[in-house]
Amino acid sequence: MAKLYFKYGAMGSSKTAQVLITKFNYEERGMKVWLIKPATDTRDGDDIIKSRIGLSEKCQAISKGDDLYGIFTESHSEVDVIIADECQFFTPEQIDVFRRIVDEHSVPVLCFGLRTDFLTHTFPGSARLFEVADSIAEIKTICDCGSKAIVNARIDGEGRVVTRGRQVFLGGNDRYVAMCHKCWRERIRREAEASEEKNN
Repeated sequence: MAKLYFKYGAMGSSKTAQVLITKFNYEERGMKVWLIKPATDTRDGDDIIKSRIGLSEKCQAISKGDDLYGIFTESHSEVDVIIADECQFFTPEQIDVFRRIVDEHSVPVLCFGLRTDFLTHTFPGSARLFEVADSIAEIKTICDCGSKAIVNARIDGEGRVVTRGRQVFLGGNDRYVAMCHKCWRERIRREAEASEEKNN
């Protein structure tokens, strides 16, 4: 039976590498894969999914205004599986389309993405996946202290933790660091104290 899967993890947990490895595994068995990502993610090009370890593949970018169900039924209804990267950037309505495809067409949909933003708030797309996915699994990574990382700490150009700004801000290792919650809070406190001392 087809299922809707959500595999989430913090920045640096090799989610995208797993996306591309999963695609390879399906294709090695002669199965057809529809590889997609939200058009919001333009870091490596409009139609490229690329991991930190250098793996990359062409994909189809889906915009917020696209008729995702129409695209599927018109051009991709014969696929064996849909694999979607950066699913936190899909709208809740697009997640519901994934759910519909699973239910009505028996095509499994594998979604990979972040759970929360740089302020530990759930992305709308991720929240909807937690509500409707059949299978939810965490891809774990660790903080520098050795504890499990759950925070996607945003870093500014001077290496300080950012605590204000828009939810979506594209970046890689230069802008995000995976941290445990304790280290994240302590670093914000230390940086605030250092800034206060500097200004006095």
